[in-house]
Amino acid sequence: MITLETYFDYVILPILAIAVMLVFIRLFKGPSLVDRVISLDLIITTGIGIITVYSIRSNQEVFLDVAIILALIAFLGTVAFAYYIEKQNDD
Repeated sequence: MITLETYFDYVILPILAIAVMLVFIRLFKGPSLVDRVISLDLIITTGIGIITVYSIRSNQEVFLDVAIILALIAFLGTVAFAYYIEKQNDD
C-alpha cells in the first residue's frame, strides 16, 4: 500500500526537482529577456510546490503562509515586467 509520504518522496519531489533543473537550463540558455523572466517566475512557482509538499509532509501549516507570500511576490514581479515591456513597445 502506497502512503502519501511515499508518494511525495518517490513521485512528486523528483518531478519537481526535474522541473527545476529544466527551468534553470531555460534561464541560462534563454535567448531573450522574456524567456529569462518567465523561467524565474516558473522557478518561484516550482519552489512554491516544493514548499507546499514540505508543509504537508512535516505537518507545518506556517510554510503555506510563506508559499502564499512568494506567490504574491512572483505575481507582482511578472505584472511589473509586463508593464515594462508594454511601455518599451510603445516607444
